[in-house]
Amino acid sequence: MAVQLNKTLISARLKSIYDGWNNASLNDDFGSIADSDALLLLSGDPAGEDEPVRKGTAFQTWLLGYEFPSTFLLFEKDKLSILCSASKAKFLQQIRDGSPPVPVEILVQAKAKEPPTDALPKFISAYSSHKRVATLVKESYTGKLMGEWNQGIDKIANKPEQVDIAPALSTFVAVKDEEELKIIRTAANLTSTLLVHHIVVKLETILDKEAKITHEQFAGQIETRIGTGDGEGAKGPDMKVWSKGRGLNDVDWGSTEFCYTPIVQSRSTSTGYDLRSTAESSEDPIAHKGVFLVAVGMRYKGYCANLGRSIIVDPSKEQEAIYNLLVSLQSELVREMKDGRAARDIYQHALEYVKEKMPELEKNFVKNLGSGIGIEFRDSAYLLSAKNGRQIKTNMVFNLALGFTDLLDESGKKYALHIVDTVRVGPDKSTFLTEGVKSPKDTLFFLNTAEDEDEKPSKATKQPPTKPITNGSPVKNKTVGGKVLRNKTRSAAQEEVLMTTTAKIKEHQAELHGNLQTSGLAKYSEEGGGGGEKEGKGWKRFQSYKGEGALPKEAESLKIYVDRKTQTIILPMHGFAVPFHINTIKNVSKNDEGDYTYLRINFQTPGQLAGKKDDTPFEDPDATFVRSATYRSLDGHRFDTISKQITELKKEVNKREQQKKEMADVIEQDVLVELKGRRPHKLPEVFVRPALDGKRLPGEVEIHQNGLRYQSPMGSQKIDVLFSNIKHLFFQPCDKELLVIVHIHLRAPIMIGKKKAHDIQFFREASDVQFDETGNRKRKHRYGDEDEIEMEQQERKRRQMHNKEFKLFAERVAEAGSTSTGETVEVDIPFRELSFEGVPFRTSVRLQPTTECLVHLVEPPFLVVTLNEIEIASLERVQFTLKQFDLVLIFKDFTKTPLHINSIPSVQLDDVKNWLDSVDIPLSEGPVNLNWGPIMKTINESPYDFFQQGGWSFLGGGGDSDAEEESDTESEFEADPEELVSEESSNDASDYDGADASDDSGSASYDEESEDGDDWDELERKAAKCETEFTLITTSDSKREAVAESDDDRPKKKKAAAQPKRNGKR
Repeated sequence: MAVQLNKTLISARLKSIYDGWNNASLNDDFGSIADSDALLLLSGDPAGEDEPVRKGTAFQTWLLGYEFPSTFLLFEKDKLSILCSASKAKFLQQIRDGSPPVPVEILVQAKAKEPPTDALPKFISAYSSHKRVATLVKESYTGKLMGEWNQGIDKIANKPEQVDIAPALSTFVAVKDEEELKIIRTAANLTSTLLVHHIVVKLETILDKEAKITHEQFAGQIETRIGTGDGEGAKGPDMKVWSKGRGLNDVDWGSTEFCYTPIVQSRSTSTGYDLRSTAESSEDPIAHKGVFLVAVGMRYKGYCANLGRSIIVDPSKEQEAIYNLLVSLQSELVREMKDGRAARDIYQHALEYVKEKMPELEKNFVKNLGSGIGIEFRDSAYLLSAKNGRQIKTNMVFNLALGFTDLLDESGKKYALHIVDTVRVGPDKSTFLTEGVKSPKDTLFFLNTAEDEDEKPSKATKQPPTKPITNGSPVKNKTVGGKVLRNKTRSAAQEEVLMTTTAKIKEHQAELHGNLQTSGLAKYSEEGGGGGEKEGKGWKRFQSYKGEGALPKEAESLKIYVDRKTQTIILPMHGFAVPFHINTIKNVSKNDEGDYTYLRINFQTPGQLAGKKDDTPFEDPDATFVRSATYRSLDGHRFDTISKQITELKKEVNKREQQKKEMADVIEQDVLVELKGRRPHKLPEVFVRPALDGKRLPGEVEIHQNGLRYQSPMGSQKIDVLFSNIKHLFFQPCDKELLVIVHIHLRAPIMIGKKKAHDIQFFREASDVQFDETGNRKRKHRYGDEDEIEMEQQERKRRQMHNKEFKLFAERVAEAGSTSTGETVEVDIPFRELSFEGVPFRTSVRLQPTTECLVHLVEPPFLVVTLNEIEIASLERVQFTLKQFDLVLIFKDFTKTPLHINSIPSVQLDDVKNWLDSVDIPLSEGPVNLNWGPIMKTINESPYDFFQQGGWSFLGGGGDSDAEEESDTESEFEADPEELVSEESSNDASDYDGADASDDSGSASYDEESEDGDDWDELERKAAKCETEFTLITTSDSKREAVAESDDDRPKKKKAAAQPKRNGKR
């Protein structure tokens, strides 16, 4: 098949070359060719497979679309001369048909057995006619044509002066057009897919199984994913991997290759860590702990993309901090890399960022941040270094490589960290072309070793049966990563069996309560001003009228008048019309006595409760106040009307104040910046909650530059959510649910229509009635469950499709949000296996823990509780005889009302306690409900005094309370042997019923009259009688004491010390 050149594209690029050359000045990027008379590009035989792509070859490929070995190009001001063989000339003739900016002359070399032509002498003559020629002075080529060229040049008397054309060639190819960007995106998707769906998965398996494999072998396995061999024995690409990527359905695998052999390094690499792309995977076995560096670059249709990641197994705190610094620095630089910025300014900004955050790492920072990438893997003209003054421009593509070298771990061994991505420069900021496996959750692995359990047995975590490596899990290491590898030794499992869950929870809770008390004292110390106290309501002045002249005409009659406009009641007092603002009036009452009707108006005064919660403040509480004013009239109807008017006005004002208070935290978001240059990612056919006005129809959600936009189907209504206002992002799959959900919990509420919304949810129904084949004609030919089975399979596939689509969209939202704000946004997925039933509002719902929250997302009202905002959890109504208990969550912000989750089944008590303990929330238990209103009011009055007096210890949840209770109870009922003897003698001499005494006191005596034993009815009767003789007394620290009511003759139990009641005050 004949090679077809893109004539239009070649002509356009030729025009850009001549425009840049003709307009060049010594001070711009084309300065190297500004005073050149001609441009010469030589090429010899093809380079070897292991050699990097040469700049001349890269430029030729950019210009012509293909590499043409042994082909010379001479650009002159008035024409373009091409020297090549006859076979190549047939293809290059097409350039003339594309309307090039200058005439094209093709000089054809003779074939091997034919007499030589004058093509080469003509080309040499044209070259030698110029005084100054720009060419690639640092590149050398081999081949027959190059030999003849060198011989011809040696014969020239006056050789032209040669200058380096390399910087100008880099400028020509640096800015990518749409066709180039499309190819680079494909290369980037190939690289990302290989990393996410093969390299990391394989590495996790190696680490988990402690497999013995060398770095070189692992790198070789990675290379085989695009296929191996030729001819009949060829093996195609591994579509199990590539099918999971985006936009890889139409990939030309013949045009796909690796830029270099994948690089895998670990602490066992004998040559040490090397961040250069020329590093090699060694023959040493891969270590199973420490830092792992992975780098992979792929070339598609000649264009490159590169990706590098650091994975740390069992990281130290310092390593976590350095890695988090790299992630945040990358987000910072992506915002800084924009049109017009100089390369050295970008490097300097990165260096200043490192100095500010961790100045001790400045000496370890890389000397450059990467370079331009395209057909050339590394374009040194666009090196992001401290000395490069070149400006970057829109649609340039860079290999952004950040890292620290020669770092020392706790054992003194050197290691390095890096993050490498391919980014595209935009007018305002850059965007990532490569993605995946970047957040600490995905890159930091934790070994659940036996040593760790010995040191911190209370931190043993309960792993959900789902895939914790993929989704994270509600463990204590959630902030730095959710990956926990298997137990490393058998002794860990044995100790897990020996140490019961209850014992671990007690020990862990004792530690948590101790930390809570210590942190509370530190936070609310007297030196710190006792911060956290709720600010009281300030005195607010109300002005009804600016002066006497502003009074309404009705005031002249000296009658009671309700002025709704100014929210004022005018009262006649001693011949004067006195206005009172409605906020100064508490209430009004009316009663009839004989012929008169009395109207009593009560005012707000100190010492009265204005509402259920707060006292009304006064400017001077010690002043003299009018408490009430009473009026008498024969016109009962008028007083009835006035009473109603005042009451209604009071209600309106209170309602308005309440609405104003509710809307106080509502924010007005910034303007959504729509995505330009490409279509935004969309999630079609979704419904939104809270619902918009009008008919319920599905719309679509779009990801824009700084937020999301939900568009109604008619385009008349929209909802914008900025990434900066997203606090939590959830994806709830439709497994065992009717809906598949992407849910956003906002930092601050926004207005949707006329309603305030803290949460915005996009959902789609998992099952669709249109797929129901009931009554279908297939039933005429089927006599079994075939149709039901087929429907179930379709339903299962449909649910899988919904889950995949929504999860992918949620991940894109998280990625876009992280890029836009610089803060990590992660997708949180509820753990259904840890869920429990409860009543947070009015109905019983399923509450599901996530890594960072406790949520209910299926139907409104939604519940989203951030776990790190919880101070303590109180389990109430925990009694053996009750089938349900309550959970109260008290927040660290004591001004917030505690959250009550009622009627949780008692069978789930252990599950709830295990979960609360696993996420480091202190908990307490009690048999009764507490009145949290007065408790929180007392705490808010002086948090420091509260913690000084023991803090939350009044709940009795310190972890050792149960043990203390058992020991106290046993000691209280113990008796000395002498007392036992006297007790037996006294019991023998008394008239007390021996049978009852034996049952109640636990002595060794028994009823001698029942030698044959009682039947079952008699035994049940006696047991019932015993139970009625005991009452349960609950003290402030939740201890139970069994006290007999009619036991005057028995030894009395020592009376317990008086304890304060459990009302929240000490």
